[in-house]
Amino acid sequence: MRQAEVFYKDALAGIITENDDGYTFQYNEDYLKDINSKPVSLTLPLQVKIYESKILFPFFDGLIPEGWLLNIAISNWKINARDRFGLLLTLCRDCIGCVSVLHKEN
Repeated sequence: MRQAEVFYKDALAGIITENDDGYTFQYNEDYLKDINSKPVSLTLPLQVKIYESKILFPFFDGLIPEGWLLNIAISNWKINARDRFGLLLTLCRDCIGCVSVLHKEN
């Protein structure tokens, strides 16, 4: 099981987890209590309930670079191109936009 912390700007928004059944995303309780909090994506509105998906959530998959930049990352870090969560953990620490994803050590 691999996990990552998802930040919106500098605030810990939630945790994304890869498990045997697919993926989950859960907003951080303190993040939900803040009236100024924004959803990380329109497809993942703020809610207490855990989101579940058999595939990597399209929003998070969309954070992964494409084309030549992806090819450079795959060859430099020796990551399997089909390991989308591994790519997310490795390449999305400093994304364009408000959301960043940092590998969470268990």
